[in-house]
Amino acid sequence: MPVSARSLRHTNRRPLFLAVALLLPFAAQAQTPTGKDPRHDEAKDLDRVVVTASPLRQTAEELSQPVEVLSGERLDQAKSATLGETLDKLPGVQTSNFGAGVGRPIIRGLDGPRVGVLSGGLSSQDVSTISQDHATAIEPFLADQIEVLKGPATLLYGSGAIGGVVNIVDGRIAERRLDDTISGRAELRYDSVNKGRTAMARVDASGADGALVVHADGVYRDQDDYDTPDGKQLNSFVETRTGALGVSYIGADGFIGMSASRYDNRYGNPGEPGDPSAGEAGVSLDMLQNRFELKTGIDRDFWIFDGLRGSFASTTYEHTEFEGADVGTFFTNEADEGRLELTHKAFGQWTGAVGLQLGSRVFEAIGEEAFVPRTKTRAQGLFWMEHGQWDALQVDLGVRADRVRTDAAGQARRTFTQLSLSAGALWRFNDAWRVTLNLDRAERAPAEEELYADGPHVATASYEIGDPALREERADQAEVGLHYHGERFEAKASVYHTRFDGFIYLADTGTFTPPEPGADPLPIRQWSQGNATFQGFEAELTAHLLDSAQGKLDLRVFGDHVRGELDSGENLPRIAPSRFGLDLNWNADHWRAALGATRVMRQSDVATDETETAGHTLVDAHFAWHWDTDDYGWEVFVDGRNLGDVDARVHTSFLKDNVVLPGRNFGLGVRLFF
Repeated sequence: MPVSARSLRHTNRRPLFLAVALLLPFAAQAQTPTGKDPRHDEAKDLDRVVVTASPLRQTAEELSQPVEVLSGERLDQAKSATLGETLDKLPGVQTSNFGAGVGRPIIRGLDGPRVGVLSGGLSSQDVSTISQDHATAIEPFLADQIEVLKGPATLLYGSGAIGGVVNIVDGRIAERRLDDTISGRAELRYDSVNKGRTAMARVDASGADGALVVHADGVYRDQDDYDTPDGKQLNSFVETRTGALGVSYIGADGFIGMSASRYDNRYGNPGEPGDPSAGEAGVSLDMLQNRFELKTGIDRDFWIFDGLRGSFASTTYEHTEFEGADVGTFFTNEADEGRLELTHKAFGQWTGAVGLQLGSRVFEAIGEEAFVPRTKTRAQGLFWMEHGQWDALQVDLGVRADRVRTDAAGQARRTFTQLSLSAGALWRFNDAWRVTLNLDRAERAPAEEELYADGPHVATASYEIGDPALREERADQAEVGLHYHGERFEAKASVYHTRFDGFIYLADTGTFTPPEPGADPLPIRQWSQGNATFQGFEAELTAHLLDSAQGKLDLRVFGDHVRGELDSGENLPRIAPSRFGLDLNWNADHWRAALGATRVMRQSDVATDETETAGHTLVDAHFAWHWDTDDYGWEVFVDGRNLGDVDARVHTSFLKDNVVLPGRNFGLGVRLFF
């Protein structure tokens, strides 16, 4: 196979990649910038940040659907090597875990294909939903903004996103002219728990007239096996090399741009560490994704419309699972996706958008763990959404129709038709209070592994069997939310109830594969379908304790809870445990500091043959000192995580009985803004 020797490439490219990462920001010093990176201005009110995942480009405050936005200093403080870990302290959002290299977002207890991961509004097109040991092809260190839409997001992004959507805004294709001729940021970081070295750089530049904008970015990361309270977590290393180039032309009425990116990631599977004392290497994964994107937008009136957005992405993905130095299984995924959105002029109190989304992908696995056959999937979707505003009352309506066709080798073709509906209302009591009500019906077509799995799956340590006769999964959800925004306090809370008709889950059959010489029997698990209920709540309170010439002191308290069970009363497996936490944040002119603790409760509501997970408390701290020299901003920082060095396990992980989270870690680094 062409990638079987790719593991050699890292050694040769490390010096070059690091040199590029370090030189990008300093090359900008030959220019004369006129301003600082807006990421380092005073923290913005996040409720008023524009959510790009909305076709109407509404702010978080204007959306009736619950949404979280990470940007600026908050994002800098939360950034981690995986997307799930970066978002893990947001209410209602937790992470999966398959070692340091894998962490996919879990929204309100739902994960896998029920949570869409997007890059600039288009699917990331990796294979992280096929198996729990597959990473997302997303680099959080390059994000300008991360948007989390909770609850069914099927109206905008297809039939799979019943749980929600995470959209990463990276700015690789500029949609507006730059404020300065050249700007950017860079970061160097060292982590003590894994001797981790991370270098990041990003540059945006434009010509004298501002019409042509060029973008370049890159990340280099090397992390050794991390330390735990019980010693080294063997085979938990991570090596990442990623970068992109983009160019845009921006005119008076719109833009057109393209970008090319490469994501190169190698990481160990700590669930299969091998036996170093016997010279037996563990299992590792080596993934590579090349992606081309084209985007265009028009902001002018034509017929009944006043704006157009078009986007297209072509992705080639492959990864190899190595058993020591030997190739085990080779995965490929080739995907194309196109999306067109038209916003119409106001009709009375109504504004809205119509859209078309087309996509195709071909997934194939070759080798010992090829438990899913070669599958070709085609999808088409049409959506229409309307936004009405009457003084204090806001109404949002939407409908989407999808058609998904799957052709798997050796299987009959399956065609699924889904209809999703949404109605939301927002009422502002006054300037401080608002209440929201959302009613949604969302449908999802079964994923490849749910339909066609048939073979041993090392990641789940089981023999998985799919069901080609599975029907669409349907979710009916009701949610009530309350939001308060005052001078001294900000608070938001929501309660939701989701009823699933035909929920698809992996059930333990209680039987095992026949014993084979030198191998233990595997438990046989069947992808099954049954009615289920998810219900829960989440809340967050921020108190502005002090605002003076000496700085600002804020206290943030948050918590979430979700319960998932079948109609039979049986608990569903790997449901995220309840949590609550608090953070104390101090922000002055030149420095900021934070101290926080998160209590993850014991999870005893477990499925058959699933083990319980003990509770734990994680204590974190952050400190940063900022100063300016001419038109450049500098920042040194220290991040402390798991300061209590506690033994913590992630209940949503298949590896929770054998793999613990990293122990005490101090991250040291410097950031440059220009």
